[in-house]
Amino acid sequence: MSKKTVGTCELCSRQNVETTIHHLTPKEVGGTFLPTAQLCIPCHKQIHSLYTNDELGVRLNTIEDLRKDDKIRAFIKWVRKQPPTKLIKTKKSHERRKKR
Repeated sequence: MSKKTVGTCELCSRQNVETTIHHLTPKEVGGTFLPTAQLCIPCHKQIHSLYTNDELGVRLNTIEDLRKDDKIRAFIKWVRKQPPTKLIKTKKSHERRKKR
């Protein structure tokens, strides 16, 4: 993860949270100079726990596409209710573990 700032997460819309820059198309699959988003640390970690870089680069490379995806939608709904200071742990999904 890169430099942290305090702001609004572009994925879950929580405010006054620490955010990091998320490359919507991962750098590893050619996204170095493509659009980025400011995401809270829990959302950023959850995305990388659920999806491979290839999945992110091909089909989940916009905030809108991420919000529509079933795997992250429930997490977004839940995390929106959490206070900005709550420490949230993430675990890799069973599907993500199998792909490694």
